[in-house]
Amino acid sequence: MEFENKVLSSEIQRIMYEAGLTLSTAESCTGGHIAESIIAVPGSSEYFKGGIISYTNEIKERLLGVDPQLIAEKTAVCEEVAIAMVRGANKAMHTDYAIAATGIAGPGGGTKEIPVGTIWLACGSSDEIETFKIEEDEGRDKNLANATSKALHLFLGFLNKHVTKTEE
Repeated sequence: MEFENKVLSSEIQRIMYEAGLTLSTAESCTGGHIAESIIAVPGSSEYFKGGIISYTNEIKERLLGVDPQLIAEKTAVCEEVAIAMVRGANKAMHTDYAIAATGIAGPGGGTKEIPVGTIWLACGSSDEIETFKIEEDEGRDKNLANATSKALHLFLGFLNKHVTKTEE
């Protein structure tokens, strides 16, 4: 999976660099794994500005501007929070695009409503955001690796739809 992530990151880098766009990350359960995959490719500093690891609700609220009422009503593990994290990262980092992840990697922390392995991914601009929900629990390490890989796939698909299409 590490090799696959490098391939995905290289393709993301090519598109972002050629289009002159910038990227940031807002990660909760993935704890920086997405950013780590992005910077594994030399030259990523040309487009990647940085990331916020918002492991607690306090940081999601304070640094990313996620509405505390949203978290209180829906929990931090929901599509709406992932979307708010994308918007918050774009605003905080002054980037064109962001990738966000929020979920329960395990082994504990899950509930009947939101079991371990539930991870919401989101990516995009502040106006155009795509999401993806992971619902498989394959153990903490595999959950984190899957979320990282799927986040990169999601963002590359987003770029192919929204950026490369407009360049042609």
